Amino acid sequence: MDMPTPISTAKRAQIEQSFAAQTMMTTMQAQINELAQGHCVLQCPIVESLRQQHGFGHAALTFALGDVAAGYACLSMIEDGMEVLTAEMKINLLSPCTGGPLRAVGKVVKAGRRLMITQAEVFAHQDGKEVLIALLQGTMVPVPGD
Repeated sequence: MDMPTPISTAKRAQIEQSFAAQTMMTTMQAQINELAQGHCVLQCPIVESLRQQHGFGHAALTFALGDVAAGYACLSMIEDGMEVLTAEMKINLLSPCTGGPLRAVGKVVKAGRRLMITQAEVFAHQDGKEVLIALLQGTMVPVPGD
């Protein structure tokens, strides 16, 4: 496996500042574990307030973590002064969201000038092993930053 290409200190700071501004990620107690060009890994616990009626982590929790990991993977590859927005995202829920913590691995599949195709895998630690619980694939659109 190829070693990920590091990102610049300025790009890392941009992503960390953007991530800190996401109040939903704060609510989820999410954190950035890894950043490289076209690659982002996030982690969060399955907090009690984000469970559905059967006690599983809500699908929205799984989706949000995967979407954000994919988004920052894209942001790591675009020019300074630009941001990304999700244009569409599909999710396959493969297993109930139980155990914890969750780990989302986002990667860029194709980095175009106008559209970026991305994927994310979301894992949960269950019974001492990591289980793939969701696959996401989507399209991100680079937009001018503020």
